[in-house]
This record gives sequence, structure tokens and C-alpha cells, in this order.
Amino acid sequence: MSEKRKRENEAEKPKCKYGEKCYRKNPIHLEAYSHPENPEQSQERKRTKVDDESKEGSSSLEDKSERMRNYVPFLLTKVRNISGRFNDSKIAVGLRDILSSKMGDLQASAQFNYMFDIPWLIEHYPADKRSKPLLIVHGDQREKKHQLQEEAEPFPNVRLFQAKLPIAYGTHHSKMMLLLYAEGLRVVITTANLIHADWDKKTQGVWISPLFPKYSQENQDEAGPEGSQFQKDLMDYLHQYGPGPLNEWRQHVAEHDMSNAKVRLLASVPGRHIGINKDKWGHMKLRKLLQQYGEFDDIDSWPVIGQFSSIGSLGPDKSKWLCSEWLRSLASTNSLTSLDHDPSLHLMFPTVENVRTSLEGYVAGGSLPYSWKTAAKQPYLKDFFCRWKSECLGRSRASPHLKSYTRISPDLTKAAWFIMTSANLSKAAWGALEKNGSQLMIRSYEIGVLFLPQDFDTSEKFFNLPENQAESNGVILRLPFDLPVVPYTNEDRPWLWDRQYSQPDVHGHRWNP
Repeated sequence: MSEKRKRENEAEKPKCKYGEKCYRKNPIHLEAYSHPENPEQSQERKRTKVDDESKEGSSSLEDKSERMRNYVPFLLTKVRNISGRFNDSKIAVGLRDILSSKMGDLQASAQFNYMFDIPWLIEHYPADKRSKPLLIVHGDQREKKHQLQEEAEPFPNVRLFQAKLPIAYGTHHSKMMLLLYAEGLRVVITTANLIHADWDKKTQGVWISPLFPKYSQENQDEAGPEGSQFQKDLMDYLHQYGPGPLNEWRQHVAEHDMSNAKVRLLASVPGRHIGINKDKWGHMKLRKLLQQYGEFDDIDSWPVIGQFSSIGSLGPDKSKWLCSEWLRSLASTNSLTSLDHDPSLHLMFPTVENVRTSLEGYVAGGSLPYSWKTAAKQPYLKDFFCRWKSECLGRSRASPHLKSYTRISPDLTKAAWFIMTSANLSKAAWGALEKNGSQLMIRSYEIGVLFLPQDFDTSEKFFNLPENQAESNGVILRLPFDLPVVPYTNEDRPWLWDRQYSQPDVHGHRWNP
């Protein structure tokens, strides 16, 4: 939105009684009341921009590929105000790094996301690439769509495409970049919105593909009409958006060799999916992949860990969805024997204290939308809850917006698989079976990647966790949180973003949504 339009909108709203002390993160409150400019926040953002320009984009991500050969290629975003060793290029990456010219000679890009700050995004491209074609794929409607159009207006190279949301309460929540270079094509999947706050002091995940080269005619003939499975799945996903400017990007994807992706695409698209399409999306796609490729012996006792930043309505008891269809998918293997019991389930979600003591203080809670009305209907979740803790990567105080899921051995040395995705713990994201299991209903667009040991050059069936790396030449998975997970105590409470919290946070603020 233009600065003029923003000022006009603010003038039309009643003034917030908290003035400059308002957290300005609750979207409902933000849309209802006007807020004066906070000079401290404005100055902080300017300092951050200078820091970003001096620190990010300093080295090519390709330069470190050799050093990380034995690691699962899962990265976190850089976090301001933590020890520099936890922002090392082996661990973390910034947006300016991803868009750096050292990654290739950029010709065009497509950005899929839930939230955009278009001027801020443009600034993160190299100066000589800011006029290259940029497609913004979003789900905004009505006033938010109009605001996005106004933001894009000063940039003639920016084109907007609105994703269809045919089922109520769905969102376009996928976070993906398609980056076309003179040298090839790269796919980037993240958990971060394209706004300043998501790349500043939060814990976010990133997967950056290798540079996919363009097919020669000979290689195209060898690959066949569909190419690799990753390429086929990405094409299927892009087709769900229907005709429009993505036709060009589907063609780009079809023209590049993606056989070295080393991940499985795990996506959700809105609709009621039946027949063969039921197993293409959401948790049913995960179930199918684990049943096909989960060559795991005797892992019935291995717990499943889910970690996320939002929770939907899951039903009145754990058997309605959480520990029935959803957990069944995450616990699937190619074993023909059925489970005698459900595996242990640990759900990592920030406590009130996690948020209060985070780098952002209570402001971080604006990105953790779990409401008290929803929580009151599913008190059984507290039995599964674990605190957020990431001392291993210096991010215990960097509030998690990351969504990750894994299955680990009881001795904490191995992992069967790992998922990084935009999908939170909700039926809208993962899908819910209907009509006696004959169809899968999904409300939202989501996208993520599944890492399987067999997709790497290793003879081992499992990933090694860092504590076990000295014992094997296998592939190491660096989890974004500490093990063992820490269950809630009787005093711990899950963060609820629409409740008041009177105890001051680390910045001396209280939370009054």
C-alpha cells in the first residue's frame, strides 16, 4: 500500500488507547485501530536494514555445499541478536543470501506466500535484479487484495496472481520461491512470510534446491515426459492454480532436470479429493510415501514429534482426528504388520513463558494464533504439549514460526525421516477424511519437503542425529530443537494470543489484545 493510502486509512480509524506502547501484532486489533508511528521501532528497522546489507549475501550458498555433504540440507533463517556462531552459513541463511547474484544470473522469479511486504521484498533483490519479472502468488481478498495491488503499483515488473480458495476459512499458506537463472532453475521452500518480522528474530526453516540445469534434447528424451518424481509433484501442484501467469512457470519447471532434488514434495491444495487424488495431498500423501519408502524395521516404539506455530480445531477428543487419521499417517511404514498401539506423540508449542521471555517479548505471540475458544474445546492437547527449546542452535528465545515433524529413536541417536513445511497442526492444512474415508477435504494451500535417508548417498536406513555423528559415516540431521523434548509442567500454559497477560515481558510490556 502507498504511504499516502496508509495515512488515509489510519486517519479513518479510532486511535488505539495504548498509543506507541501497543504491540501492533494482533491482526484484528491492528485493522480496527490506528497507531502513531513508533520512533524506536522505525529506527530499529533502519539499523536492521543496514545490518542486513552488510552481513547477508557475503558468501555463496554453493561454496558450502562440499562442507555440508554429510548433512541433511535443512537450514534456518538468520536471527538478529544471537551469537554469531549460530548464524554460521552451515546453519543459517538470510533472504539476501537466497536472492544473491552469487546464486546465479537471475532472469525472473515467482514468490508464493501468505503475507507480503512488496517494497521490503524488492529491496532484498540485488540492485540490478529489482526490475526483473516478479510474480506474486497470494490468497488475499477484498481490502487486503486492494492493499497488495497498491503496494505493487510502483513496480511495473511485479505481477499479482490470486489463488482460488473455494472452501471457507482456507488460506494460501504456501511459502515457495521459483528462481529462474540464465544457468538453470532453483526452488526454495521456507516457513517465513515475506515481511520484515519473519526474517528478524524468529526461528524459521529453509530448503534450497540445487541448481537444476536445463534439459538438453537428449536428456529430455531420457527423462521421459514427466521427468523426476519431484518434478512431477511440483507440476501437479502448480496445475492446481489453474490457467494464468503460472502457465509460463509450469513450462520453466518442465524444461529443467530436477533429478538431484533429494527430497519428496509434500503439499496441500484446497478441495475434496477422491480416487487417486486423495493420496496426492496432505497427510494422505505422507502416508503413501512412508508406506512406499519407509523401509524401517521395528520402529513401533519410536515417538513422533510435531512442532508448529498455530493450532486449529481438532475435535472434542484425541481419537477424532489427532491420534486416528493424522497420527496414523505419520506413523506409517512399509511394514505389513499393523500397530498394536499408537506411538508416543509429542507436540511442541510455545508456552506463555516461552513467549514472554523471547527476543521479541509478547510481540512474538502475534505470530502464534491459537485462540482460547479453540483451546477450551480440546484440553486433551495439554497431555501432548512440550516446551519450545533450542539451546543447541541458540534459538530458545527466537520464537518458532517453523513447522517441523519427525520420528526419532528412543535413545535419541537416529531419525527415520524429517519434514519441514508450512503446515501447522490443523485439519485445514493436513486434510480430514470424509465419507467413510473415501475423500480428503483440505481448505488451504501448503507446501513442504520430506527428507528420507534413502534419497541420500548412504547405505544406512536412518539419519544420524548430531550426538551420534562420530559413530557412522551416514547422513546427519540437525534438528531445530533440543532433545529430549521437555513436557509441560503443571504450571505451564500454551500461548493463547487473545488472552491478556499482565506479567511484563523482557521489554517491560504487557499483552492486551
